[in-house]
Amino acid sequence: MSKIVAAAAIRGANKLVKEADDFLTKAIKEKGKDQKVEFPDTAFYLPMAYALLGAEVKVLGDIVPVLDEAKSLLRKEPTEHLWLPFLGDTLDSGMAALLSEEIIVALRYLYEQEPQSDCNGFFSDTILRTLGIKLVDGRMPGFAAILGAAPDNKTAVEIVREFQQRNILVFVGSSTNGKSIIDQLMEEKVQMGWDNYIVPYGRDTVSGIYPLNWAIRGALTFGGHKKGEALKCLTYCKDRVFAFGLTLGEVDDVKYATGAGAINMGFPIIADTDIPEIRPTGICTYEHLVKQLDYKKIVPTCIEVRGVKVKLAKIPIPVSFAAAFEGEVVRKEQMYIQFGGKYAPGFEYLRMKDGSEVEDGRIEVVGPEIDDVKEGDALPLGILVEVAGRKMQKDFEPIIERQLHMFINEAMGIWHMGQRNLNWLRISKDAQKKGFKIKHFGTIIHACIHDVFGEIADKVQVTLHTKKEDVEKVMAQAQKAYNFRDERVAGMTDESVDTFYTCTLCQSFAPTHVCIVKPERLGLCGAYNWMDCKASFEINPTGPNQPVKKGRVIDAVKGQWEGINNIVQQKSNKTIERFNAYTIMEDPETGCGCFECVIALVPEANGFMVVNREFSGETPVGMTFSTLAGSVGGGVQTPGFMGVGRLYMVSKKFIPADGGLKRIVWMSKELKEALGEKLKRRAEEEGVPDLIDKIADENDAITAEELVKYLEKVNHPVLGMPPLM
Repeated sequence: MSKIVAAAAIRGANKLVKEADDFLTKAIKEKGKDQKVEFPDTAFYLPMAYALLGAEVKVLGDIVPVLDEAKSLLRKEPTEHLWLPFLGDTLDSGMAALLSEEIIVALRYLYEQEPQSDCNGFFSDTILRTLGIKLVDGRMPGFAAILGAAPDNKTAVEIVREFQQRNILVFVGSSTNGKSIIDQLMEEKVQMGWDNYIVPYGRDTVSGIYPLNWAIRGALTFGGHKKGEALKCLTYCKDRVFAFGLTLGEVDDVKYATGAGAINMGFPIIADTDIPEIRPTGICTYEHLVKQLDYKKIVPTCIEVRGVKVKLAKIPIPVSFAAAFEGEVVRKEQMYIQFGGKYAPGFEYLRMKDGSEVEDGRIEVVGPEIDDVKEGDALPLGILVEVAGRKMQKDFEPIIERQLHMFINEAMGIWHMGQRNLNWLRISKDAQKKGFKIKHFGTIIHACIHDVFGEIADKVQVTLHTKKEDVEKVMAQAQKAYNFRDERVAGMTDESVDTFYTCTLCQSFAPTHVCIVKPERLGLCGAYNWMDCKASFEINPTGPNQPVKKGRVIDAVKGQWEGINNIVQQKSNKTIERFNAYTIMEDPETGCGCFECVIALVPEANGFMVVNREFSGETPVGMTFSTLAGSVGGGVQTPGFMGVGRLYMVSKKFIPADGGLKRIVWMSKELKEALGEKLKRRAEEEGVPDLIDKIADENDAITAEELVKYLEKVNHPVLGMPPLM
């Protein structure tokens, strides 16, 4: 390792430790050692200190031993033993830097100095879990942390757009000579946010700790590693979190120190300046510190050095196309034309046809094109997709149709919302100027169906109706198909099939977790149901969704079958011997970390509470969602607790062995409203039509004691049910 790099990193670490020490001394003097200190919405306290040292920092006094550890890692000057993992002077200084930076930003939160203007600041556990499915299914193959500023705004935008086109999540921040890439992107009116894959963290290098402690929580959340398991957590980051740093502009001592910390986690650094390189492989998968002075090559260099596997979609449309544009919003003032919504009739309908009736690649616009209307107009739009294939089945129609939303949204400057006959689309002025037309919706759909569903779709043709009378005529046919599908799926039960499906998609992050997806219980991420898994198996017979014969019934009430136990033991790397499908209280199903809700036992109430990941408040078990989720994820079994998809609440197979829906005593208000009529219908089917009004929410009770009083007041049916314990 170059001694120039080592000396700079050591100087930077010493500077950061001193800043943390001075800040902590000031905070303790002004507020006392017992002053509470925390980041918002996390179960992991100060995540880096928690993962690497096992430290639970709750008050200012708890920071002292963490800072002492950082001080013990400091060196005055580089020595010769620089390549020993976790012992090398530079690497030790890097860890000291990360611990110090985390302390500094935590104290800034205490003094209300974070988040910085137009920045996210600390990234919550909730957003980590929300993005879970994109992390594991390849839609988000890697992460870039940019520190500094490009030489000009145009270069900044080009670099970020290149990452977006490859679906790489970009954390932007820090600064060079007082200028941040955040400001450059804002000046060019680039939309930023999680949905756009561009997340501003802060305008100084110290705030670069946010992407790093977000990464370390991946090991705790999905990997199931425990506090203080430093080597396991760091190795997990190297092997499973495909992140890297990109420094733009001068690399000062603090950036060197932060980079050394990132290298400890297996994250290489790429720079656009003539800095000394560290090419040999040691801690990172490949090189550690690499320079690339050609901005046209800098993004490919980043990807190569980290080993990120990306898939570029080459679709013949005049705008960029990638999952990173899925969350882009086209506001009214940016809009050239819109379709459907409350402004005009619209639908999207996919149906199976005989091969002789489908001409692959035929895309036809029946009615006005974008050139035939004026800016600001609203047009009807009926999207009729016809698919033929030897392996195509009627059951696959709604599965492929549901993906149209994602396919269309991935075009830059295009906005899509809703599905079936409730769709709403917009084309931006920028997209129209680049030549985007209505026919390009068909181009996107044709290319994406062949790409994603190529195993079952041999031919695809798309007709785009833009005449009101045509839209209404075909929509009547579509409505009949919608109704038939709903009735078909509603009639499926766990007993009506002899085969369930595994889902091991999340094992790329949670190696011991396996979902068993049933007709009456979707995957805990909420993204995959039984029909989705069936289609997935047809598309990819060796993929994450495999059919499993239930086999001999071991316990019909609790939902345990011999065939399921065998596959669970096999697919969980022999860590889980069995689990029950219909109870939480004994050998419950496992969770990875990206579940939508957590069900938890409230012993005092003899029932269960349900909290969704969007709810950040306290619950009657004395824990927030983040804290609860921390004990349920990572592929572990925790009797009395379970991660689930929110629609499982309204399934007839919702924990029937424990008493079903009548056991729910508390539910966050947002979740109750989101499930709405579905929840009320299930309550009526259970013979308790007023049950929803008797389930408490955060406005009725926060503590277990308040909850029990509320249940007695409303005479909740759980009061007459047998004990759970």
